[in-house]
Amino acid sequence: MIVKTFTKESKELWRDGRVRVAFAIVTILLGIAVWISARQYQHINEQYQNAKSAERAIWDDQGEKNPHSAAHYGTYAFKPKYPLSLVDQGVDKYVGTSIFLTAHNRNEAQFSAAADQTGLARFGDLTPDFILLFIIPLLIILLAYNSFTKEREMGTLTLLKSQGITPWKWAIGKWSALFFPVLIATIVLFVIAGIVLSNLKDFGVFRWQSLFILSLVYIGYYIIFLNIVLFISLKAKKSGIALVLSLSVWILACLAVPKAASNIAESKHPYPTRQEFAANVLKDKQNGLDGHNPWSKESKMLEQQVLAEHGVDSLHKLPFNFDAYRMQKGEEHEAEIYAKHYKYLKEQYSKQSSLYQSLAIISPYLPTRFLSMAIARTDYSAHWDFSDAAEDYRIATQKFLNDNFAQNSSYGEWDYRANANFWGKLPEFSYNPQELNAILTTNASSLWILGAWILLSFGAFLITTKSI
Repeated sequence: MIVKTFTKESKELWRDGRVRVAFAIVTILLGIAVWISARQYQHINEQYQNAKSAERAIWDDQGEKNPHSAAHYGTYAFKPKYPLSLVDQGVDKYVGTSIFLTAHNRNEAQFSAAADQTGLARFGDLTPDFILLFIIPLLIILLAYNSFTKEREMGTLTLLKSQGITPWKWAIGKWSALFFPVLIATIVLFVIAGIVLSNLKDFGVFRWQSLFILSLVYIGYYIIFLNIVLFISLKAKKSGIALVLSLSVWILACLAVPKAASNIAESKHPYPTRQEFAANVLKDKQNGLDGHNPWSKESKMLEQQVLAEHGVDSLHKLPFNFDAYRMQKGEEHEAEIYAKHYKYLKEQYSKQSSLYQSLAIISPYLPTRFLSMAIARTDYSAHWDFSDAAEDYRIATQKFLNDNFAQNSSYGEWDYRANANFWGKLPEFSYNPQELNAILTTNASSLWILGAWILLSFGAFLITTKSI
C-alpha cells in the first residue's frame, strides 16, 4: 500500500505543471543564490587576505619608534569569513568585519556590509538561507495543501475506503511522495555547496561533517512543515481553507513569531545605548588609574607601592622605566573596566537568547535559524568569540609594547626608540572558531526543541489519519 501510493502520488506530482514550474523556479533561485554567495565569498576572501597582509606589512615597517607611540598607532584584527557562511550569512553583514586595536580603548567591529547598502536592502538578499528558510516551506505548502482535501472533493476517498485501505499506510505513502522531491532538492543543494566550498581557496577549513549536520537541521525543518500542512489537509473540508490555513501557519512561524520574539527580548532585556555604554565606561575610567596622569591619587599610590617593593626612594633608581610601567598598569585597569561592561552586554545577550529559546516552542523557524547560524559560525556567539579574541590580542599587544619600553629605558626617557626589527617579533593575530561538538553542546536546547517539533507534528499527523 505504501509503495503503490508513493508511486501513484509521485506520478501525479510530476504530471502537475504547477509543481514542475515551482520546482524549476526554486532550483533556479537556489542556483543563482549559491553562485552569488560563492562570488561574494571569494571576493571577501581576497579582501581579507589583502587587508591582513597589508596591515601586517605596515606594522612591521614602522621603523624606529617609541613603543607607546606604536600602541596608539594601533593595528587591525580582521574577522574571517568561514566557509559555511556561503549557505547561511547569519548576522555577518550587520556586525562589522574588522576591529581597530589601540591603546586604552576596546573598539567595536567596523565596516559592516549593511552600512554600505542602499534602501533596497530592506527587501532582503537572495541568499541560500533565504531560500532554505522561507521559499522551500512555501513550496511544501504548494505541494501538500490539497493532498487529502482533493480526495474528499473528488469523491475518491469513499472509493478508497470501500476497498479497505489502511489509513495510516495510505497517509505514509502520500507523505513519502511529497517529501521525496524536497529531500532530493535539499541534498542536491548541500552537495553542490560542498563541492563549491571544497574547491574554493579559503582561509578556513571546510568540513563535510558540519555541512552534513546543517543539512539534517533543514531536513528536520521541512519534515515539520510537511507534517503540519498534511495535518491541516486532513482536518480541513476544502482545499481553499487548507491553503489559507497553511499560509497562515507559514506567516506566523516564519515572519510574525520571530519578529515578536525579537521585540519581546529587546523590551525585557535591553542593551544600553552606545552613549550610555560609553558614559559608564568613562565614569569607571575616571575613578581609577590613568596611565598618562602621574599626578593622580592612584598614580601616587602605585608609585609608593613600587618604591617599597624594590626598596628604593626614587623612581630613577628603579631597574625599569616607571612611566611605561604605570601606563601598563593603566592598560590593565582599563581592560578590567571593559571586561566588566562587556560582561553585562553578554549577560543581556544570554538572557535574550534564553527568551528566544523559550519562544521556539511555538515556531520551528526559531530553533532551525539558531542552529543554522551557529553551525555556519555566523551567529552572535561567534561574533562575541571573535571580539573577545581580538581584545585578548589587544591586551597582549599593549603589554608587549609597554614591557619593551619599561625594560629598555630609564625613568623620564621619553625619547626611547625601539629598533626597526622589534615590530616583527609581535605574533600575528589568529582566531579559531569553536569546534562543531562545542557548538552543538551549546545549542543542545535548540536540537531538543527541533526534535520535539518533529516527533509531535508527526505524531499529530499519524493520529489524525485514524479519522480518515
